[in-house]
Amino acid sequence: MPMFMQFGSKSIDLSCPQVMGILNVTPDSFFDGGQYFRRGSGSDISPAMKQAESMVLAGASFIDVGGESTRPGAKAVSLQEEMDRVLPVVEGIASSTDVVISVDTSTPEIMLEAAKLGAGLINDVRALQKPGAIGAAKSANLPVCLMHMQGQPKSMQAQPEYEDVIEEVKHFFDQRISACRVAGIADDQIILDPGFGFGKNDRHNIALLKNMRKLQTSYSGESGAMPLLAGISRKSMIGRLLGRSEHERLAGSLALGQYALEYGASILRVHDVAETVDIVKMFQIIHSE
Repeated sequence: MPMFMQFGSKSIDLSCPQVMGILNVTPDSFFDGGQYFRRGSGSDISPAMKQAESMVLAGASFIDVGGESTRPGAKAVSLQEEMDRVLPVVEGIASSTDVVISVDTSTPEIMLEAAKLGAGLINDVRALQKPGAIGAAKSANLPVCLMHMQGQPKSMQAQPEYEDVIEEVKHFFDQRISACRVAGIADDQIILDPGFGFGKNDRHNIALLKNMRKLQTSYSGESGAMPLLAGISRKSMIGRLLGRSEHERLAGSLALGQYALEYGASILRVHDVAETVDIVKMFQIIHSE
C-alpha cells in the first residue's frame, strides 16, 4: 500500500525503501570529517556539491546535510558556524537538483533558514527537545525525523544502560510524538529513528534492529505506520564485532542495511549510496515475486 509523504515540493512513497546519502560538512565526523568541510565565509563549497551530485546520480532520494558532528565525544558548534557550514550547501543543492534535502540539525534557526532555502526534511538527533526547536519545526512546515538518544553526544557512549531498551525507546517516542501533536505537527509528518549507536552498546543496537517491526507497528494509525529510518552505516558496532576500521566496514554496513529493510526500515541513511541502492533494488525484486 503506498505511503506518500510530502517533503516540501516533492512527494515520496515510503512504502518503497529509500536511500538517504550522508553529507557531513564538518571537520570532525567519524568517517568523512573534513572532506566536504567549508572553511570560513565565502569558501568553496564545490567538494560538497560534487559529492551531493554523485549521490543523486547513484540513486539517493534524500541528501542529509549536517554541520555539527554527533559522534561520541563530539563538541558543540556555535550557531554562526553551523549556519556558515550548512546553509550555502543547502542552497546549492536545492538550486541544482530535485533531491529531497534533509537537514541534520537540532538548532531552531537552522531549521527555519534551511526550509526557506529549499530543505524538505528536518532530521534532529535530539528529537526537537532544544528550546524553540519544536516551534521552529512547526513553522517550517516540513516533516520531522525524531531520533532516540540516551544522553548527549559528548558522553552518550560512556556506559549506556537500559532495563528494557525496546520499551524505553518506545516510551521516549510516545513522549516526543505527543509533544509534536500538541505543537500541531501531524502524525503523517513524523519519521522515527531508533538511534543506533547513540547511547547504546552493541547488545542494545542488535535488540533494536531485531525489533524494528515492533516499533513500527506500535505507531500505526489511520494514515498507516510511521516510517522508520535506520542509520547504521559504518558505525563503531561494526568495527567492534568484525574488527574493522571505518574504511573497512562497507560489507558490514550493507549486511545490517539488508536486515533493517527486512525488519521494516523505510529509509537507510548511509555513506555508501550506490552499494546501498543495489541492495534496496535486490530487496524489492525478491519481495515482488
